[in-house]
Amino acid sequence: MKIGQRLTELREKKGLTQDQMAEVLGIKRARYNSWENNIAKPDIDFIDKLADFHKVSSDSILGRNHITESNLPSWATSKDKRDFKKMLQEDLPVMFDGVPIEGESRQRVLDVLTGLFWEAKEMNKKTYGRKKDIKTNTTEDDKE
Repeated sequence: MKIGQRLTELREKKGLTQDQMAEVLGIKRARYNSWENNIAKPDIDFIDKLADFHKVSSDSILGRNHITESNLPSWATSKDKRDFKKMLQEDLPVMFDGVPIEGESRQRVLDVLTGLFWEAKEMNKKTYGRKKDIKTNTTEDDKE
């Protein structure tokens, strides 16, 4: 997701107009509009202000979901990776006892969930294995 889409989504969740967001940030609406339309990008100070205002991480504003090849298990198939990305991109609020967890605490919870996700996937593969296609000698996951 591009930064402009993310800013639009966050602003609309709060029911604000671009004018109101620009006022909150102390900038002109045209500047804010250029961010939402991916014409320009906010500098780091504004990314921090946006993250604080929306109670999300800077990485969330930037559309980063911490998925890199280096932090994925070597056994993960393309289907596993898609499942994981989908889980993170849902971007539903992380709740505890009915109260949203936000900011750095939210990221810590997501990091723990990431570890649990891959652990469960690995256990599932060990328990149930992969179905082999005898004709092509490929697994079901490899086909996707």
